[in-house]
Amino acid sequence: MIICESVRFESTDQSTRPTFPITLTQLYINGEWRDSTSGKTFAALDPTTEAEIAQVAEGTVEDVEAAVQAAQAAFEIGTWSQLSGHERGEILWKVGDLFRKYGEELAFLQAKEMGRLFTDSMRVDIPHLVNMFHYYAGWASKIEGSVKQATKGLHTYTLREPLGVVAAITPFNFPLILSISKFAPALAAGNTIIHKPASATPLSALKVAQIMEEAGVPAGVFNVVMGPGGAVGNALSTHPGIEKVAITGSTASGIRVIKDSADTLKHLTMELGGKSANIIFADADLDAATQTAYDGMFYNKGEICYAGSRMLVERSIYAEVVDRVRQRALSTKPGDPLDPNSDMGPIANKSEYDKVLNYMSIGQKDGARLVAGGKAANIGTGKGYFVEPTVFADVNSEMIIAREESFGPILSIIPFDDFEDAIRIANSNQYGLASGVHTRDIKKAHKAAAKLKAGTVWVNTYGQFDPSAPFGGYKMSGYGREQGWEALEFYLQTKTVWVDLS
Repeated sequence: MIICESVRFESTDQSTRPTFPITLTQLYINGEWRDSTSGKTFAALDPTTEAEIAQVAEGTVEDVEAAVQAAQAAFEIGTWSQLSGHERGEILWKVGDLFRKYGEELAFLQAKEMGRLFTDSMRVDIPHLVNMFHYYAGWASKIEGSVKQATKGLHTYTLREPLGVVAAITPFNFPLILSISKFAPALAAGNTIIHKPASATPLSALKVAQIMEEAGVPAGVFNVVMGPGGAVGNALSTHPGIEKVAITGSTASGIRVIKDSADTLKHLTMELGGKSANIIFADADLDAATQTAYDGMFYNKGEICYAGSRMLVERSIYAEVVDRVRQRALSTKPGDPLDPNSDMGPIANKSEYDKVLNYMSIGQKDGARLVAGGKAANIGTGKGYFVEPTVFADVNSEMIIAREESFGPILSIIPFDDFEDAIRIANSNQYGLASGVHTRDIKKAHKAAAKLKAGTVWVNTYGQFDPSAPFGGYKMSGYGREQGWEALEFYLQTKTVWVDLS
């Protein structure tokens, strides 16, 4: 599945813009919809219009406690963990089918709360969510231990068991995909879940809870508590009743969770920041490489942890590639994410918008050559957190825009001299989430893939994902893996049983 291939729709019919009522705003704990214990709410805002969408319940430490108790009780009673793998698989398959049924509503919610293009959600996200649950539905009945040939007279075997209560802490940029990549393997393994979505994206998270309920996931097995990271996130990370935290977020957020969870020795999966290098060698197909590398940066407004935000280009083709990328940036049309003519939606929220504009300013101050963008975009309404797709050329690895994750549509183009120079520059960054290589030389491609210090290497493509293929980072981009059989390993523990037969 291609996550970062862009598609331009030509319809201008305003009636094609979908709409759905916003009805889910409460916490979901132990199979019940309830207000926060404090009675507090917070505003979910539309980044396209800056208007309030709804008031959403703001969870508290007491609400986290209630969710943990519900999830622990469900796990101990065994309403989920002690089902057969076939039974869990049947329910997970239903969940996948319901993601297809409610696909348009989910895509609408993502567009409204974080500015993701509706067309991209329908083309990419919804099929991926369906496939993810169907894939792990199959694995639920295939979790097995093994018999060991140990000491004579002893029967020795292993059991693979779920961990218990899992806290999933997820970001705003792909609120559905990055949540489901945790839920599906955790549930397949027999765990119970407490989900803390980003405060900017609570609405799609609550729809997922409703889908779980409709599919027949028992009460207490899946819970959702919204609220600030400093309160709800910290309570989850420190609670002794939680066995594992799975987080996708910034490296700084991941480090906080690691420190908070240390006293209770939690299992952790850390899918963190990135500053991925996308290398274009002189022997590449420049038409394909330029388009792929551009989409690998500017897809989803550049709000992608694996974005190819450092484009490394061999000097002999450097000027041509810079010009091609510049032309692509100038032709990209920011606009309403529900409008099928829009190429790029708004930045997800005001704080991220301010941060992105600041990085645009920093790039110019540091001496990078601005060739496109560099400022806020006006789509004619005077509202919304829109920015121009921004391209900096003549960047070096010491510049801030080449070292730090801006998490917005800002591309740094860096020249290199030869193969060794490209690998050196690519590996010089603290992050190691993903990377790209563009070349017609298959030997060069394999050699580069072996030398790049990144958890994923895409060759002559970018942003390909499939539920069967593991994803995760090296270095400061985290540890653990999501997707594939490998993800299940992080939601299971092994017990060895010895039986004396004498």
